[in-house]
Amino acid sequence: MIRNNGAPETQKERIPLKFIIEGKEYETFDQYKTGAELKQLAGIPLETQLFLSISKPYMDELIENEKSVNLARPETEYFFVKKKLHFTINKVMYTWYKQYIRGIQIRELGKIPDSDLIFLDLPGGWKDDQITNDEVVDLARPGVEHFVSRHDTNEIVLIVNGSQKPFNKSKISYEEVVKLAFGNYDPSRGYKVKYTDGPHQNPKGMMSQGTEVFVKNKMNFNVASTHQS
Repeated sequence: MIRNNGAPETQKERIPLKFIIEGKEYETFDQYKTGAELKQLAGIPLETQLFLSISKPYMDELIENEKSVNLARPETEYFFVKKKLHFTINKVMYTWYKQYIRGIQIRELGKIPDSDLIFLDLPGGWKDDQITNDEVVDLARPGVEHFVSRHDTNEIVLIVNGSQKPFNKSKISYEEVVKLAFGNYDPSRGYKVKYTDGPHQNPKGMMSQGTEVFVKNKMNFNVASTHQS
C-alpha cells in the first residue's frame, strides 16, 4: 500500500521509546534491550548490578546482563545502580560503581603517564600515601578520596643511616639500599638492612639479598655491615 506522499505504509515513522538510566534520558526504537546493552549505553561496568525501579510496595527488580526488558510499557522505565562512589583525580570528579579501585585504574582514568607517581591526598598535614599500580584502594571509607599525580623526580627523600638520600623509583632493592649507605655494594660482604616508616605494603621490616620493598618519602633505613675482618 502506498501513502499519498509516495512512501510505503510500512515505513511510517515510529515514535522512539524513552527510558532513564542514572538520571539521564535515552531513546531507542528497540522494544527490548538486555541488561548488558543498557549498561553499555550508560558506561556502567558489566559486573555492576543494575536495577529497574518499581513503584512501592514492590521491590526494585535486578536486571541481569542477559535479561531483556520491555521498554514499550506505558510508563517510562527508570534504571539505577545502588552503589555509586565518587572520588577525584587531580581535582576532577569521577564516578565508580565498585567498592574497590586499583592504582592502574586510577592511572588510566586520569590519563596519568607512567613516569608520574600517584598519591592519596591526606588532610590534616599527614604524609600523602603513595598508590602503586597494583594497590587496591577502598572507596567506601567515609568521605571522598582525592588522588593526585606528581612527577617522579628526586623530590622523594629516603633517610639512610640518618642521612637524606634522593630516590626516584617506587621500589628499592636490598643492593640499592646498601649502595646509598656505603657508596657501593660488595656481594662478598654481609649487610643487615632494617627499615621503618614505610608505606602500607611494607611499613617496617628487614631486607635480605635479592629482595625489594616499596618506598615513600622520608622512609627510614638502617644499614650495617656484618663482615668480620
